[in-house]
Amino acid sequence: MKSSRIPGFYKMAVEERRELLQNMEWISDDETEYLFSKEPLQVETADKMIENVIGTFPLPLGLGLNFLINEKEYVVPMAIEEPSVVASASHIAKIVRDAGGFSTEATERDMIGQIQVVGCSDYRAAKQVLLDAKETLIKEANAAYPSIVARGGGAKDIDVRILNEEADSLYNQMLVFHLYINTCDAMGANIINTMAESLAPTIEELTGGKVYLRILSNYADRCLAKARCVIPPKLLATGDFTGEEVRDGVIHAYEFAASDPYRAVTHNKGIMNGIDPVVIATGNDWRAVEAGAHAYAVRHGQYSSMTTWKADENGNLVGELELPMSIGTVGGAIRVHPISQMAHKLLDIHSAQELSQVIVAVGLAQNLGALKALVTDGIQKGHMALHSRSVAIAAGATGEMIDIIAERLRDEKEIRVGKAKELVEEYKK
Repeated sequence: MKSSRIPGFYKMAVEERRELLQNMEWISDDETEYLFSKEPLQVETADKMIENVIGTFPLPLGLGLNFLINEKEYVVPMAIEEPSVVASASHIAKIVRDAGGFSTEATERDMIGQIQVVGCSDYRAAKQVLLDAKETLIKEANAAYPSIVARGGGAKDIDVRILNEEADSLYNQMLVFHLYINTCDAMGANIINTMAESLAPTIEELTGGKVYLRILSNYADRCLAKARCVIPPKLLATGDFTGEEVRDGVIHAYEFAASDPYRAVTHNKGIMNGIDPVVIATGNDWRAVEAGAHAYAVRHGQYSSMTTWKADENGNLVGELELPMSIGTVGGAIRVHPISQMAHKLLDIHSAQELSQVIVAVGLAQNLGALKALVTDGIQKGHMALHSRSVAIAAGATGEMIDIIAERLRDEKEIRVGKAKELVEEYKK
C-alpha cells in the first residue's frame, strides 16, 4: 500500500531515493531516465513549446511527504529553488497526519469567459436583451466546442454587468458578459477563449454595441478548493514552547496578517511557497493561480490573509485555506513535459478537482510551517541551516567539500558567503 510516510528520506543520497522510488514502483525505468538525465526536457521539445528557445531552465524537484488528505496518502512533487519549503511542508504534514490528516473539498469547475461590449445606446436594455437570450447564447457557445460538451462540461450559465454606468467618459462605460463554463479536467483557457470569441458577432448584433475583449478571467471564483486541519496543542509543542503557546502564537500571527496588508503580503507569499511548486511540477500555469489567489485575498475590500487560524471549543488549532484553482490534469504542458507527466503519476490523482484539493492542503501546511517557526525560534534558524549548502556552493565548494563547509557554517553560526569563502580556502590548503 502506498504511504507518504518515508522516515529518513531526507538523509538518503539522491541515488538511494531513486532506487527507493523504483522499488516501490512509483516511477518506471523510463521515468527514472528522464528524472535523472542531464536534460529531462529536451531542447527539441522546448523549442515546440515556446518561442525563441535557447535552452531550458531546470529547477530542483523534491517530494513533499507525510500528506494524508481525505484519508488518502499523497507523495507531492514540488519544483522550487528556495531551501526549507519542502522540509517545512513535510514537517507540518506529519503533525497534521498525527491529528487525522487534512480534510478538503472543491466546488464544480466553472470557469469564466468575459466579453466586453462598448458603444451601447442603452446599456440597461442591452443587458436585458442578453439575459433574455441566455439559452440561445449557451447553445451557440457549446456548438463552438462540442468535445467538452461530450465530456459532460461546456457552457452552463451567463451573467451580465454594467461597469461605470454613471461615468462621463465614453471610454469608461461598458457592458461585461460572463459565460460560465465547466471545463472538466482541463484548465480550459483554449475552450473558454474559443467560446467567447464565437459569441462576439451575436452579442454585437443583440446589443448594437461593439465587442473588444473576449477572453477568460483568471479570477476563477466559481472554481474553489478548500483545505482544513484540526490539531491538538500537544502536537505543536516545540523545544521550550508548549503546544498552547505555539497555538496562541500562530493565531496572533494570523490576526496580524488579517489586519495589515504589509504583513499579509509576506504571509500569503509563504502560502504560495507551498502552492506554486506543486502547480509548476504538474505543468500548470502558476501565474494564473497566483493572480487568482491574490485577487481572492482582497475580495472583502482589503488585502488580507488567505488562511484563517483559530482555536475551537476544545482548544485545538483549526486552520482553513480556500482559493480559486484554475488548474488542470489534461492539456497544455502536461501532455508535453515528461516530468509533469511523471508528477501526475506520483500524485496518483484522478481529476482536476482532486489536484486542486492537494494543492490547497500543501499551501495550508506551508503557512503553518512558516508561522510555527516565526512564533518560536524565528524563521532564520531552520531556513539558514538548510540554506548553508547553497552558500557553500556560491563560495566555490564542490563535491564532498559542500557538506563539510555547510556543516562548519552551521556550527559557527555564520551562514554567509564571505565566511564560506574563508573556509573553502582553508579546506584547500
